[in-house]
Amino acid sequence: MAVDTSTQETDVIGEEHWTQKGDVRLFLWEKYAGSPSAKRGTVLFVHGSSMASQPTFDLAVEGRPFSSAMNWFAVRGYDTWCVDMEGYGRSDKHRDITCDIANGADDLAAASAHIEKTRGAGPLLVYGISSGALRAALFAERHPERVARLALDAFVWTGEGSPTLEERRKKLPQFLGSKRRPIDRAFVRSIFSRDHAGTAEDKVVDAFAEAITALDDSMPNGTYIDMCSKLPVVDPERVTVPTIIMRGEYDGIAGVDDLLAFFRRLPNADKQFAFMPGIAHASFQQKNYLMVYHILTAFFAQPAPVFREG
Repeated sequence: MAVDTSTQETDVIGEEHWTQKGDVRLFLWEKYAGSPSAKRGTVLFVHGSSMASQPTFDLAVEGRPFSSAMNWFAVRGYDTWCVDMEGYGRSDKHRDITCDIANGADDLAAASAHIEKTRGAGPLLVYGISSGALRAALFAERHPERVARLALDAFVWTGEGSPTLEERRKKLPQFLGSKRRPIDRAFVRSIFSRDHAGTAEDKVVDAFAEAITALDDSMPNGTYIDMCSKLPVVDPERVTVPTIIMRGEYDGIAGVDDLLAFFRRLPNADKQFAFMPGIAHASFQQKNYLMVYHILTAFFAQPAPVFREG
């Protein structure tokens, strides 16, 4: 896929932000090219269960153009944001809670309010991956007026047909026994070997693992508990915004039939289902990452439908 060279990654500017959710301080990271005024729209990226936001969406890997998804969208005229959920990365970790999916949706409400106040931006283009997709979908349920378009990658609805969750449920008593679980580089590498080996370059996996463990040595258990024992946590009939479901060919987190059943129940006719060949679980860190960007870029740039009477 050709890379647009009219604006370079070196032209992208990053700014850190902080906002409050009650007594919890949340970290947000913004990137844009030229000016934060969003010519094309404002994107909010939502991370998953086992990593903070910057390693996921603003990863730098030598020799890998636009390894940062935020840079990709910034040079195309979008104002891009990500937020560390409570309990992750630079955000507060002082509360003795598991930081479940509902709590993550609360984080997105606080983050979106900050973005609107700071940049006058909204509604937002929202992308979530894995448990981040569940957080994003629940946020869209609660605040449809804040979401222009919703992208759900590595999503799961009921959990039926998910080999990853079947294995994870074996450790549910362990997850229930503590608020957090330890992680290390070996754990991060296992994300890329559990579904289909070879879908990501070793140098990308190593850079991803290094970036994640530089910020955290443990992760909250709330999303794991929810995905093992409390699904479904999202009602598709209440997700009324334009939505795309993105499913990697080898992703073990969600069965295809489970996702198609969710997709059929989405009430908005402005919806898409994208199968992504050669992709396992962590889409933006895969060898075929530019294909993922292309799918997402096309969805975010799609014109609103025009209806005619008679």
